[in-house]
Amino acid sequence: MTQDDLLTRAQAWLAEDPDPETRDELAALLDGGAGDELAARFAGTLQFGTAGLRGELGAGPMRMNRSVVIRAAAGLAAYLKAKGQEGGLVVIGYDARYKSADFARDTAAVMTGAGLRAALLPRPLPTPVLAYAIRHLGAVAGVEVTASHNPPRDNGYKVYLGDGSQIVPPADAEIAAEIDAIRSLHDVPRPDGGWETLGDEVLNAYLERTDAVLSPGSPRTARTVYTAMHGVGKDVLTAAFARAGFPPPALVAAQAEPDPAFPTVAFPNPEEPGAMDLAFEAARAVDPDLIIANDPDADRCAVAVPDATVEGGWRMLRGDEVGALLAAHLVRKGATGVFAESIVSSSLLGRIAEAAGVGYEETLTGFKWIARVDGLRYGYEEALGYCVDPEGVRDKDGITAALLVTELASVLKEQGRTLNDLLDDLAVEHGLHATDQLSVRVEDLGIIANAMAALRERPPVSLAGLTVVSAEDLTKGTESLPPTDGLRYHLEGAYRARVIVRPSGTEPKLKCYLEVVVPVAAAVDLGPARATAAEVLVAIKRDLSAAAGL
Repeated sequence: MTQDDLLTRAQAWLAEDPDPETRDELAALLDGGAGDELAARFAGTLQFGTAGLRGELGAGPMRMNRSVVIRAAAGLAAYLKAKGQEGGLVVIGYDARYKSADFARDTAAVMTGAGLRAALLPRPLPTPVLAYAIRHLGAVAGVEVTASHNPPRDNGYKVYLGDGSQIVPPADAEIAAEIDAIRSLHDVPRPDGGWETLGDEVLNAYLERTDAVLSPGSPRTARTVYTAMHGVGKDVLTAAFARAGFPPPALVAAQAEPDPAFPTVAFPNPEEPGAMDLAFEAARAVDPDLIIANDPDADRCAVAVPDATVEGGWRMLRGDEVGALLAAHLVRKGATGVFAESIVSSSLLGRIAEAAGVGYEETLTGFKWIARVDGLRYGYEEALGYCVDPEGVRDKDGITAALLVTELASVLKEQGRTLNDLLDDLAVEHGLHATDQLSVRVEDLGIIANAMAALRERPPVSLAGLTVVSAEDLTKGTESLPPTDGLRYHLEGAYRARVIVRPSGTEPKLKCYLEVVVPVAAAVDLGPARATAAEVLVAIKRDLSAAAGL
C-alpha cells in the first residue's frame, strides 16, 4: 500500500466512524503523520474466524472498535437471513470491558435494522448465562462481547448459533464472506430502538438450572475463598452458592468488582504468574478448604488447594487435574453418556472413562468442538474450561464447575479426605499423568511461523531421551479429527509421553502441551514418580525449544 493509498483509506474510515473516541484517535494519528502506526492499523482487516473476533481496542480495521463490530454484526445478520432465519431472535450478552456495552448495543441495533429480533441481557453477566439464554429463549444465534482473559486493552466478539454452541467451519467462513461484502457502514441500517432489554428472568432461570449439577442431599460444607479477577462472576457465583446451601465464599475484595483496567493483575488469567497472589493471601488469613477463581467472563474456573509442601501453603491445580477430579466425581455420581476432551488435554480422562465403562471422545481444541460431541455428558479442556451440564450450557461454564468441585470437596471433607487425596488415588489406579506447557508469547508472529516450519522440516527423532514413535502433521487431519494447524508427537521409552504444538487461536502465543505417564504401583511411590515426571517434562521442554529454534 502506497502512502497515498494509506491516507485515502484512513480518511475514508474516519468519515464513517460512528464513535467520537476512535474518530479523535484516528484524526490525531493523521494530523501527527504517524505513518507506521497507521500502516499497522490499515494493513488488512481483523479476521473473523471460529473464535469470532478478538484484538486490541483502537481505530482502524485491524483493531476492535464500533465500526468493525457493526460490520461483523451486519455480516452475521446477512448469514442468518441467508439461512432462512429472517425474524429470528438473536440474544446478546457482554462483559464489563471497555466498549463492551457499546458493542452489544450496536449489535442489537444492526440485528433490528436487518429484520431480526434482538434481546440484550440486562447488564454485564458471565458468558455461560448468554450460552444458556440462547437455548432457553429459542434464539437462532447469540453474541457475547468479551475478550475473556486477554489484556485490558483487548475486546472480542464471540458468536454462537441456535444450538447454543460456538460457530465452527464452514459457518465462520460464510459469515466472514458476508462481512467482506459490506461496502460502507452507511449501507447498514441501525435504528435507535426496537430491541428488547431483558430483565432478570433469564438469569434466574440459569440459576435454577445450576442446582441440577448437584446431587440432592449431598454435603455442602466446604469453605471457599473466591476471586472474580475483576470480572463479572461474583454476583452470579455467590447467588448460586447461596441457592445450593454452601457457606458464603470469602471474597478477595480487591478483585471482587468489575474493573476493565484489571489493576491488580498483569494478565487477568488465573493461570498467569501472580494472578492468584491476592487469593492465596486471603486464604492464609481464613484457612478455607479450597480457592475458586473465575476469569473475567466467568466461563473458566481455577481451583487451588492447601499444600504444605509448597511455598505459601497453597497450590494451583492444573486444568487437567480439575478435569480428572470432576470426571471421577461424576462417575461416582452415576453419570452416563460421553466424556470428551480436546487433544491438548490429559489422556487420563480416557483412562477414567474406560474404567467406568462410559463413552469417550477426543476433539480439536476449543469448546466449539467439545460441545458438539454426540451424547456429551461431560467435557473439559486443560485451559480451565469445564462443561458439566451440557443440556443447560453447551460451552465451558465457570459457575457450575465451581459448584461441582465444591460439592466434591465437601463429600471428601465428610470422609476426612481432600482433593489431593483423590488425585493420589487416580494416579495409583491409572498411572501418574503429569502435564505441563511451554507457552511462548511473541510480538512478531513470524517467530511462531518459523518455529512451526522448523518442526515440520526437521521433526525431532527423540525428546528427553524418549523416542518419537509417531509424528503427525494435523493440518492433514486424522481419521477422527478435521485438519488444524498443529503437530502431535507420541514418545516411548522408559515412559510414555505426548507433545502437541500449535499456535494459539486467540493470543500471539505458540503453545506446546506436554504429558508424561509414569506407572505407580502404590501410594508410597507417588513422590518419586512426581520427581521423575517433573525431570522428564523439563527435559522435553528443553529439547523441544531447541528443535523449534526458540
